[in-house]
Amino acid sequence: MKPVYFSLVCVIWAFPPAVTSVSHVPVLLWSTQRSAWEIQPLASAGHIILKDELYKLLNPTSTERKNIVLFLQDTLSIDDFTYYSTANGSENSLYNVQELLKSSASSLVLPAVEWKAINDLPDYLTKQGDWNIITIENISMSSSLLDSNKPNLIIIQLQSIPRSSKTAAAKAFSGNDKQIGRITKELVKSHIGFMSVYTGMKQLKVSKAFDVMPKLGRRLLTTDSPVQYPPLNVTNGTDSTCILIYATQILITANKSLIFDLTNMTFQSSNVDTSLSTCFESNSTLSLFYSSPGHGIGSLELRFFMTNQFYTGSARNWFKLESIQIIPNGDIAKNASFNTSYASAPAEYSFHCHQVGTSSIYGENLIRNSNEANNWDIFISDFQIQGFSINNNLFSYASDCTSFFTPAIWMGLVSSIVLLWILSYGIFMIMQLTTNDKFDDPKGQTLSVPQTE
Repeated sequence: MKPVYFSLVCVIWAFPPAVTSVSHVPVLLWSTQRSAWEIQPLASAGHIILKDELYKLLNPTSTERKNIVLFLQDTLSIDDFTYYSTANGSENSLYNVQELLKSSASSLVLPAVEWKAINDLPDYLTKQGDWNIITIENISMSSSLLDSNKPNLIIIQLQSIPRSSKTAAAKAFSGNDKQIGRITKELVKSHIGFMSVYTGMKQLKVSKAFDVMPKLGRRLLTTDSPVQYPPLNVTNGTDSTCILIYATQILITANKSLIFDLTNMTFQSSNVDTSLSTCFESNSTLSLFYSSPGHGIGSLELRFFMTNQFYTGSARNWFKLESIQIIPNGDIAKNASFNTSYASAPAEYSFHCHQVGTSSIYGENLIRNSNEANNWDIFISDFQIQGFSINNNLFSYASDCTSFFTPAIWMGLVSSIVLLWILSYGIFMIMQLTTNDKFDDPKGQTLSVPQTE
């Protein structure tokens, strides 16, 4: 047994977490064969292992190393191994990976490998021999898929890591860690020799600094950081836009374990169908239909129901996001319905909220309205939507979900009142100070105070 975990900690110290955009990914290797890597590259700070160096280490021509398991994740940083070891409370989200590094016959940690080399790795290995290629995208694997007569190349696509939410990211890491541990134990029970590789497919471009508490305050789309992609617009078969929606993250969680990151499908790759959306003067419905979102679900649909009503108290029309529905596999009977708690704005405005979801800590709390909703969780960050009065395909001025009196303002007011009360009490006590009516004269008769029983 080697002190690999101590080496991993030393490597992490050599690469500080201040870097938020890197051109490399870490690669973790472990094998059932002792001394699987005779020459280990130096993990000096600043050195990035190039494609040729990596492929030499993974040379599949060795007869004793004929089975290779690739655990491929969308993004991975060397900092993840320190941050997510404690980010999920007492639970270590990467416990199995760390134990495999310590308990395997041989292991190796490469802190910085050219990320393009990882992208080409599956194709490179495929061309190196006659493999029995096994691709796994679910959470289980059967040993019956292995071929004892030829080398096995097992490619396992792990679930993506939602980087905008530390809680969701910790859950995703924990799920991937459990899958790695489960598949490795299955291979060990089969009594076959193998080498495992755990890495990320692309460079990490997001900041690793997460906020523990949700940010509060008025944040408008036009005044925030540069927009990564344009909002999604719905025309309803006409040339004019009738619904606009924007978000930096859309996460749907099923049964507390299956996480669907719909952000790229919605705004970047445009793999979303909005043909079921409807637009009317008094109400609008935005339908986001996703085919094959993953985790064995055939389809997933999100519906946003909006109304436009006149209120006599304010003498104007108000737009309100009434509810959100999740419809899995097109089964309307199993839809999960969530009512909004505020989510309203003047009809000519858009609605914006920094965090929308089923947790009570978010600015807009979604309230479960059906039994099926208990199996689902929603998280949307930097959410902005407008269903009426859209001009020039642009959002109107945004009405934010944060009220004028934020918790910080209330805390300041209460603290000021307490300090003012203390000051007033002190001044009042000073004003009550009085002097004696008579004083003892040292040259005259001693002042006596009669005492009566």
